[in-house]
Amino acid sequence: MNSTQGQNRIINSINGQRVFLLDYKRGDVTGDHIPDNVYLYGNKPDGAAGVYADNITLVIQNGRTNQSKAVTPAFNAGYNARLFLGDFDMDGVNDIKVTLDTGGSGGYIIAYIYSYKNLILRELFNFETYNNQFKYKAHYNDFYRFSIGSIRYDQLFVLDLSTKSGDYLSGLYDADGKLISPKQGEVLALGALFPIVTDEKNGHFDLFALQRITGVYNADTLGYAENLLSWDGQSFSLKNMSVAISGTTLTQTL
Repeated sequence: MNSTQGQNRIINSINGQRVFLLDYKRGDVTGDHIPDNVYLYGNKPDGAAGVYADNITLVIQNGRTNQSKAVTPAFNAGYNARLFLGDFDMDGVNDIKVTLDTGGSGGYIIAYIYSYKNLILRELFNFETYNNQFKYKAHYNDFYRFSIGSIRYDQLFVLDLSTKSGDYLSGLYDADGKLISPKQGEVLALGALFPIVTDEKNGHFDLFALQRITGVYNADTLGYAENLLSWDGQSFSLKNMSVAISGTTLTQTL
């Protein structure tokens, strides 16, 4: 799984648009044991120094024949376009992970994973499919509690908000700890997707997905929904669902 970082340089001009090399990796993605070249190209409206690109295209150059396969993702515009090569579907051959940041306050990402073993293109992961699968209900409860529930996976998590500031809590609760009025929170769409090795003997990658949990406003981050996904032979399936929160100082709770 050797890889090489390419330079961010102009490649060509098509219909007046400057096409740049956004990222480059080298590794065997066809399964013939010969390293292939994997490129991300895109138009950069702000020039070489810009981090935003549109019309992003994945190009796979066969290391044995030099023939190329071009793939245009359904969502092909974003920031900091990047590649990762690694075996996700446990077939011993590198797959191709494409990730883009959407920008804005939500902190969402666009992510795809492709297999190109035996020159057959297969989509292994699609961020839209993930977002449709991992939906949550989130709301405030009496006595400084906040609930996050996944109906599909029959999981409930309850956060303790009692260490929040007095100003924060007084806007939500009365003096007896009862909600002044019903209040919803939100679990946002996919914000990060990390390749992770959970078993060093297998030599393949699982996926660690993060979704931000927000309270009364977008910047009110209460924690993160964390999902560990592993290939089951057909698709990525859930291995573990959890919620992570930031700690508070010991002196605040003692």
